[in-house]
Amino acid sequence: MASASASAGAKVSIVWFRKGLRVHDNPALIEACRDAAHVYPIFQSSYKVTVNRYNFLLESLRDLDNSFRARGSRLLVLRGKPEEVLPRVFREWGAKQLCFEVDTEPYAKARDARVHQLAAEAGVEVHAAVSHTLYDTEMLVARHGGSPPLTMQSFTKLVDRVGDPPPPAPDPPAAIPPPAPGMPAADPAATGVPTWQEVGFTEAPVTIFKGGETEALRRLDASFADPKWVAGFQKPDTNPAAFERPATTVLSPYLKFGCLSARLFHARLLAVYREHKAHTQPPVSLRGQLLWREFFYTVGAHTPNFDRMVGNPICKQIPWDTNEEFYNAWREARTGEQLPAPDSGAGRTCKAREVVDHYINAANWMWLSASAFFSQYFRVYSPVTFGKKVYDPSGAFIRRFLPVLKDMPAKYIYEPWTAPLEVQRRAGCVVGVDYPRPILDHAVVSKRNTARMAEAYRANKCVAGPGGVVDELA
Repeated sequence: MASASASAGAKVSIVWFRKGLRVHDNPALIEACRDAAHVYPIFQSSYKVTVNRYNFLLESLRDLDNSFRARGSRLLVLRGKPEEVLPRVFREWGAKQLCFEVDTEPYAKARDARVHQLAAEAGVEVHAAVSHTLYDTEMLVARHGGSPPLTMQSFTKLVDRVGDPPPPAPDPPAAIPPPAPGMPAADPAATGVPTWQEVGFTEAPVTIFKGGETEALRRLDASFADPKWVAGFQKPDTNPAAFERPATTVLSPYLKFGCLSARLFHARLLAVYREHKAHTQPPVSLRGQLLWREFFYTVGAHTPNFDRMVGNPICKQIPWDTNEEFYNAWREARTGEQLPAPDSGAGRTCKAREVVDHYINAANWMWLSASAFFSQYFRVYSPVTFGKKVYDPSGAFIRRFLPVLKDMPAKYIYEPWTAPLEVQRRAGCVVGVDYPRPILDHAVVSKRNTARMAEAYRANKCVAGPGGVVDELA
């Protein structure tokens, strides 16, 4: 039964959170509050993901709930699929409007098309706001002649023509119209943020990054506490082995879940640039990093099968091997020979990442595999020399994230199998006992794979670029 106020004709709005887990720069929330007697902030929990990603999500939902409670409302986490739950709450709550943030990912577009249909059948007006990206990607593609730009250079020229993105939306009211009295049930088991036990886990994992809008804004402020660093940021100069004090902002997971608005980040950057005229420029600047994100979102949203090779028109068709044994060894940090650096990276992934962004993840895999966007497949990053000679000669990153090697002398930290047996024993890490024996020989495999890539490029009738021999990047 609809509430009395709803039946009397008062406006009842639902604001549906998917990404965009924040109250700042949230035009969907602003629209839902406009002239409304009751606003129902909802999130729908109907899927399971990896443990670290789910932990980040739960922390973000709790933080969002706290923000609503501070404004006299609360977040309602509904159990079930949107197609099943929304028609029921449209009817029970007497909703007249459904507001949400545009999501351009393939599964989301299919879901939202169905929700639009269900809302129309229920007489509910739908308001979809662009706020996960800087620009409306549909507008960008239209301004580019109906197809997405496929190089960063052409993309930056496009946004230069379009101009700066819209500024962040104003903050929501200090008091948000609450749900109608007695609607919905106040039982936390029915509408509260899920517990770990509810989703089948025993306890929360130990992770490096805490989820939520509050933490996102704290990290943003910390990054901008040094305006000269912001103005002078150059991505090629950053150290991927830095971890105690990261070389970048570490804001990616907060942008992915929408705990932080890309437009707020961009506006803060422009404010710094106005005060520091000699700032760096895209694609290497901090603004450039936001534009890379925007570029990949724009291409991904308008390219069929962007997250896979088959059926993807911009991806080279390469006969990759499938090796579950090697994949599991990489995932479990036990690759062995010449790969303590990837193993330690896998260790950090377990603690820190697992909150990958759909389009950015797919684009970066295509880039690094020279399947799209980048064609110099012969530039091979050596897992030994890349860190040893340039970023982390002492192996601090490896010692932190692959503790079995923490006492290995620096001389052998990148190649522990070359250490004399007595050195391995003193370090408490005997290769083949405490740390796996090699699963491959990088020097051999890199040359073989480069030859196979050259053959694949010929089959794809592509030009690889200058060179043609393995270029070991130190």
